[in-house]
Amino acid sequence: MKILYYKKIKKISKIYFKIKKILNFEKVIKNNIIYKKITNEYKKLNDINFLFLNWIQNRKKKNILYNIKIKEIEKKILIYLIKEKKKNNNCFIEIKAGTGGNEASLFTKKLFKMYYYYSEIKNWKTKIIYINQSEYKGYKEIIFTINGKNVYNNLKFESGGHRVQRIPKTETQGRIHTSTCTIAILPKIKKKHYKNIDLSNIKIDTFKSSGAGGQHVNTTDSAVRITHIPTNIVVECQNERSQHKNKSKALEVLFARIKKIELLKQNKKNSLIKKNLLGSGDRTDRKRTYNFQKNRITDHRINLTLYCLEEIINGNIDILISLLKKKYNLNKLYFFLKNILF
Repeated sequence: MKILYYKKIKKISKIYFKIKKILNFEKVIKNNIIYKKITNEYKKLNDINFLFLNWIQNRKKKNILYNIKIKEIEKKILIYLIKEKKKNNNCFIEIKAGTGGNEASLFTKKLFKMYYYYSEIKNWKTKIIYINQSEYKGYKEIIFTINGKNVYNNLKFESGGHRVQRIPKTETQGRIHTSTCTIAILPKIKKKHYKNIDLSNIKIDTFKSSGAGGQHVNTTDSAVRITHIPTNIVVECQNERSQHKNKSKALEVLFARIKKIELLKQNKKNSLIKKNLLGSGDRTDRKRTYNFQKNRITDHRINLTLYCLEEIINGNIDILISLLKKKYNLNKLYFFLKNILF
């Protein structure tokens, strides 16, 4: 085990035994809130400490069998050290039609339904924030939220360019058309972090709603448009009848977009793995191709081709997400070894 590796894990083990000792203090036991917090931390460190002690014991025994065990334990410890913390962030999803006109807007609607069905499978809640419909019942743009356990951690790999290949209903000669759309996955920002954004840089306009809304459409200035002047990011929201609610939702999306820009800057500085797998959300950032004629879906990041497009479009996208996560963790392991251990 490398010296940096050993020092880090030894430090974790020391913290574990300190916490174990604190749990026996009478004052801690009587305080339910503190006791629960410390107990949770103790449970987190229990597994890694067990591995460390196991590693020490096996080091004392010098033969081929135990050398193999040591290597296996070291690998488990390493994976623990680089393991990404699970984030319970809810998220916004923005889907925008790209090249392909009406066919692109229909594809945008199709992708929204895919994530909606996936959310139902996961028992997550979906809520639409904004829709810009096309004349052929597609979506030029849609923004919606998904709330639930580990939402962002599962969907963060969906950002980027998505391409569809199929024969449009209006095509008389049976030619396959290629259309695109872009997806941006934005983690929802907690309100306590809003103070980090200078509100003097925000311009707010109100206007009459133009979408569905019954008698309130075009009668009150309930729709809201918010512009962040430094980045020129514009967010509109008009799905609610209340101007106050529309403003609140638009601000949430705006702050999420600003945070996304900050994350992309960090990703470019940190490593290629996040840039390549998480995506930038740009139109040229092609991540996946959906070929309806051959029931084929290809994820270009991991060179994966599957012939179960219909199943995936109906919400069963865990097969793709699990493989992307695996690739992501392997890449993290590689860069961790390269930059830290050697």
